[in-house]
Amino acid sequence: MTTHLHVSWDEYHAAIERLAIGLRDSGREFSQIICIARGGMRVGDVLSRVFQVPLAIMSTRSYTGDVGMLRGEIMVARHITMTTDSLGDQVLLVDDLVDSGITLEAVKRHLLNEYPEVKSVCTAVIWYKACSSVVPDFYASYLPESPWIHQPFEKYDAMTPADLG
Repeated sequence: MTTHLHVSWDEYHAAIERLAIGLRDSGREFSQIICIARGGMRVGDVLSRVFQVPLAIMSTRSYTGDVGMLRGEIMVARHITMTTDSLGDQVLLVDDLVDSGITLEAVKRHLLNEYPEVKSVCTAVIWYKACSSVVPDFYASYLPESPWIHQPFEKYDAMTPADLG
């Protein structure tokens, strides 16, 4: 039976701040933060603001179907959206969670293979599930039961423009 974790906006933001504290305390410095869209966008935005490091966006797709709960084949965008001329050599790759580890590993491999200036990719997520084959370098919470996480913005997954007031 799959367990579920329901997260409020306050809990979500507190988790991002715990992640930021772990990064700060590590003493690591990064030339660029790359967020995996869509789940990592809010995380990347906050970390970019706190650490005053440029933010780049890498789009992927792996969950589809029934309100985003069906895992499909991983697709990684060919290009990164960024405002700098180069990613630099030390990048921080962020996402909201690591479930199977497939997305995080695929994007990390893509960065190292396609961007020769990148020498090191450090990974950070809010939630690290025990079922993941990849251990992130930084995480705010370890989830030994690997629950399905219901994030506060999920209500928009089933919403259409007609549903707005």
